[in-house]
Amino acid sequence: MLAVIQRVSEARVLVAGRTVGEIGAGLLVLVCAEVGDSEAQADRLLDKLLKLRVFGDADGKMNQSVCDVGGGLLLVSQFTLAADVSGGNRPSFTQAAPPAEGRRLYDHLLGRARERHPQVAAGEFGADMKVHLVNDGPVTIPLRFAPPA
Repeated sequence: MLAVIQRVSEARVLVAGRTVGEIGAGLLVLVCAEVGDSEAQADRLLDKLLKLRVFGDADGKMNQSVCDVGGGLLLVSQFTLAADVSGGNRPSFTQAAPPAEGRRLYDHLLGRARERHPQVAAGEFGADMKVHLVNDGPVTIPLRFAPPA
């Protein structure tokens, strides 16, 4: 699975002009399932999201997790993270999981996140979304959890 994590002071997702997901301070996570991914990668990603120390402590050092600071998670599916532009100028998305599999893994991640964290919001899988955010720092971190070889 691929993810781009942004520490935000606020973020929201709109679909057709209506807000479908919104958080205050926390993590906006753009997520993409790739061919061959499984629940194991989704679970590893969630573990990392909940433990990643990217929030400042009393000394201003990045030593606290989203759980430590009581922040929210906003999970947004984004298959374009799997874009391959090595062969030209038009992106290829052949490494992105097929839509049904991508939805299943996104729903798995979202369900597990809601079991383990009190503030979880989401985008709408497959929708034309407008994502608004205030990146705090800025802090942006890419992650990849590949399937076992």
